Amino acid sequence: MPRRTMPFRTGGRPAGIATALLLACAATAHGAEPTALDAVVVKGQALAPAEAASHSVTGFDAETIRAAAISRPQQLFDRVPGMSVRTLGLPGVVDNFTLRGFGGGGHGGDIGFVLDGIPLNEAMSHADGYGDLDVVIPLELRRLEVLRGPVSALYGNYHRAGGVLLQTRRGGEYRELDVAAGRFGSVDLQAALGTEGGDGQALNLAAQAVRSDGFRPQSKSERATLAGAWSGRPTPRLEAAVSGRLHVAEADNPGYLPLDLYRRDPYGKDPRAQNDGAEKTFGTLRGDLAYRLSDRLKLLTFGYATAQDFTRWFTRGPAEGDWRQREESYDRRVFGTGASLNGQGRLGGVAVAWTAGVEGYRERTDYLYYEDIQYRQRNPVADQDRRYVLENQAAFAEAEFEFTPLFVPKLGLRADRFRGDCEVRAVELSDEPCGKLAAVSHVSPKLGLRSTVADWLTLRASWAEGFALAEGAAKYAPGAEGLDPAVFRQRELGASLEFEFLSLDAALFRIDSSAEIGRDPAGDYENFGATRRQGLEVAAQWFLHEDFDLSVNWAGTRSEVRRHRDPALVGKRVAGVPRHVTTVSAGWRPLPAWQGTLAWRRLGDYAIDAANSRITGGYALFDLMLSYQHPGDRAPRVYLAVDNLTDRVYATSVSSVGYATGAPRTWRLGVQASF
Repeated sequence: MPRRTMPFRTGGRPAGIATALLLACAATAHGAEPTALDAVVVKGQALAPAEAASHSVTGFDAETIRAAAISRPQQLFDRVPGMSVRTLGLPGVVDNFTLRGFGGGGHGGDIGFVLDGIPLNEAMSHADGYGDLDVVIPLELRRLEVLRGPVSALYGNYHRAGGVLLQTRRGGEYRELDVAAGRFGSVDLQAALGTEGGDGQALNLAAQAVRSDGFRPQSKSERATLAGAWSGRPTPRLEAAVSGRLHVAEADNPGYLPLDLYRRDPYGKDPRAQNDGAEKTFGTLRGDLAYRLSDRLKLLTFGYATAQDFTRWFTRGPAEGDWRQREESYDRRVFGTGASLNGQGRLGGVAVAWTAGVEGYRERTDYLYYEDIQYRQRNPVADQDRRYVLENQAAFAEAEFEFTPLFVPKLGLRADRFRGDCEVRAVELSDEPCGKLAAVSHVSPKLGLRSTVADWLTLRASWAEGFALAEGAAKYAPGAEGLDPAVFRQRELGASLEFEFLSLDAALFRIDSSAEIGRDPAGDYENFGATRRQGLEVAAQWFLHEDFDLSVNWAGTRSEVRRHRDPALVGKRVAGVPRHVTTVSAGWRPLPAWQGTLAWRRLGDYAIDAANSRITGGYALFDLMLSYQHPGDRAPRVYLAVDNLTDRVYATSVSSVGYATGAPRTWRLGVQASF
């Protein structure tokens, strides 16, 4: 563990594509003196993210990500205070994420996921805000940051609990390989290549192929991703970049287990579940131009396109017990563009770093839904056959002023406007409403303050506002046109302490919502709900000895309903939010070439339903990592990772539809090499 780290079927389609590549491989700028301010975060790759911030942020650099030897970026989230990942045990279906008192949100819909400036949240794909991080290759990442709370003006919808910003490598000379195999027929192959030309050009490539037989019947999965980026400097002032990726995935799905079957055989399969599964193809293409107007002022423009096909089959039983399969299919196309000015300089003698810009996107989803099918055989007429369109235009500005190290305020403002439409494309069986989304607008202010009291102590405070549109198809229902976005206002106080032997960060927050959206007894949508989420987050790393360190991430969160149409729900816990999330990790380096890490993770109890009639007790797991690397920059590193070391039987997620069994003891043996 680095010091001071705080924060296929072998011939199958996905594996075959990737295996081939794997084997082949600021205010004014008129002569202002440089300031001490860090560069502001921008949408893309032009400027580096700031390390110091007026809000809570946990960052992972490329070295830390590589040392973790992960297959999926979300495996890092257990190191973020208050954040947890509940893998649903359904290959091909993304995880549930918990952050700052938000625990549902439709598979990540409360958190914004942004890859190199491209939003990954999907407005109409299985769940509102669905965020699939499996399209990202860990070895390609330069940095991953988790913003806790709706603190950045650069991002709008889906960022109410926070944001995950992923940045891939640009430039550099490297050739890296990470190959691992393990229990249940798992194989993970990753490769990354970076090369630079003498004329300022750079090429970065990455590939990954993953397969697994799964630990339950009917749970095989495979996925593959190719990613690449070219950057160059056509003129001394102009930088250009083109990047893209292709991701394909297939998976079988054993489904959830009812309580009686879970108790009898947690690693089995409900015999009523059919040949469920999922298929996905995902591709992106982005172009960037950055023009340096002066040494301290840069103009950035970008455009991107995303194309995705996603189909899912799942078996569910209605109350009368007659089980049938269902199909959801999404053909999604997104086009986005934007421009921003980014500068550093002085204003009235005060150092300032700032960004201001505009952006917009159009997301179109062709949606097919079939009910009451068997073994993936569609009915002659779809239950729903629709086209959803969501458009967003936004303007944003953010500036940080350093009056003195004791007083560094940050101001931000974002204005969003949404339009949309729902169109029935063919004869369908459903009588669910489908209409135009009336224009919805919202302005989100952001305020922050950072104060460096001493070399070892930094204080921070912030107030920020996030928002949420009506979920999914509710946006297009009659009666929804007059709805205001739900608003989430966060207040936070934090402190960071840095000593030679100890790093400590703590944050106290409260998020109050208003105008949350729900249905009245007549089935119409209205603004009526309110919630409060508050808690304490602590991250600490203690260097007891040069060869031994101890890390603790802990968060206690209370989330409750403050106002609801149903008085019986007032005072109840928000479903899906654990009371406590804890990770304790001990790192030991007995010899220069050897390193071991033992981690204990505890997820506290949480409510399964809105009425809190069912509470699940959470779970605790041990994970172990051992590695050997002969001293030397180019020496390969061999590692053994064991998850769920004690082979505990547990449910990684419990909901109204059933139990999702967590994986038993799982190991993988791998080697990392640089050339």
